[in-house]
Amino acid sequence: MRVSVIGCGHLGIPHAAGMAHLGHEVLGVDLDAAKIDQLSRGEAPIFEAGLPELLTKHTSSGQLRFTTSIAEAAAFADVHFLAVGTPIDADGRSYDPGQLFGAARALAPHLTRPCTIIGKSTVTVGTTAHLTRLVQRLAPAGEAVHVVWNPEFLREGHAVEDTLRPDRLVAGLTSPDAEAVVREVFAPILADGCPLFVTTPETAELIKGAANTFLGLKVSFINAVADMCTAAGADVIPLVQALGMDPRIGTGGMQPGIGYGGGCLPKDVRAFTASAAHLGANDAAELLRAAERINENRSHSAAALIEAHLARPLNGARIAMWGASFKAGTNDVRESPALALASLLHTRGAQVTVHDPHANATAIVRHPELDYADTTAEASRDADAVVIGTEWPQFRDANPANLRPLVHNPLVIDLRNVLDADLWRVNGWTVHQLGRPQPTR
Repeated sequence: MRVSVIGCGHLGIPHAAGMAHLGHEVLGVDLDAAKIDQLSRGEAPIFEAGLPELLTKHTSSGQLRFTTSIAEAAAFADVHFLAVGTPIDADGRSYDPGQLFGAARALAPHLTRPCTIIGKSTVTVGTTAHLTRLVQRLAPAGEAVHVVWNPEFLREGHAVEDTLRPDRLVAGLTSPDAEAVVREVFAPILADGCPLFVTTPETAELIKGAANTFLGLKVSFINAVADMCTAAGADVIPLVQALGMDPRIGTGGMQPGIGYGGGCLPKDVRAFTASAAHLGANDAAELLRAAERINENRSHSAAALIEAHLARPLNGARIAMWGASFKAGTNDVRESPALALASLLHTRGAQVTVHDPHANATAIVRHPELDYADTTAEASRDADAVVIGTEWPQFRDANPANLRPLVHNPLVIDLRNVLDADLWRVNGWTVHQLGRPQPTR
């Protein structure tokens, strides 16, 4: 099939490359001419495992092209994926659909033949119905243009894998013709056994918000329990393992840390909480708001933990922050807990030097007040404490013996519980991990 992907960001680029890999002819569309030029050269402007190889392969073959012209996309494709951003609105509690409706308004006047628009973005319930009325009013093809909501469930750092081998597909639609298009465009994935849930658009819209919000609840829950473990002298790691043996619970997403971040989870939890309140589901809104508060307080709790173990005031302390991305596997720093903590330490007078294997360049744009280093060794030189804020495997594999002579004080605060604490202690370090007891001497 000929498909377009409108919006080339963290969602749109992997999706466009994935559709090409499935055998479709794909045209990616974005208003950023510099980004389009880069993508046309087969170069990825974001870090995702496996993405550079897909881009190189399919741009070289001509299976995947990019343009700034939405009119070209309308003339080329019969299926149009909307993958534009839906950031949080100025009220801080709902989605801003400006980019979504802007893309639809730009596309619709060029739709002169039957086609299907498939929305990927996370939206407020009811958006599909509004978008359908708008598009069918503006498009010359009128009611021959169908709108489907097909929310994405990508994990950043695994976007290529999740695009090509998702654990489920959801399609909110209102016509058999639209369902037939969905089944055709995703035919290779469905043939591999991926389940397809065909629902109403409203159900599809709520599924995505509910999924991310549940993950946020799970993260906040285990972080609250980790604090209980710290207070009680208990160990959160076997606790999680034992909880996860219950198939109703599972261990996925229950890694204690300094909170969830990124471009999806924080805004989705906020918007879903607001939707619950708007719909009058007040008990749900109260529960979800509690999870938000736990997450919002994580950086302050971490700063207090660091100061408690420094044995000196934060003001003037040299802190090495290992990690800037909100999670390992991506260079995305949107709402990164590690950067939020680094910035908070900076405002309290600490000299913070950040190192991330892939996200230094994106981090410095958002937080130019911090210092940055190209290696863990450079970041840690003369440090009073090393703080691990992102769970990169490079940090787990760092050599504590080599780092020990570089620091002023051999203290590591492992906020992601990635280190072999015994190995570091043998090499002269004091190690503190979230929700884990200190060894008795």
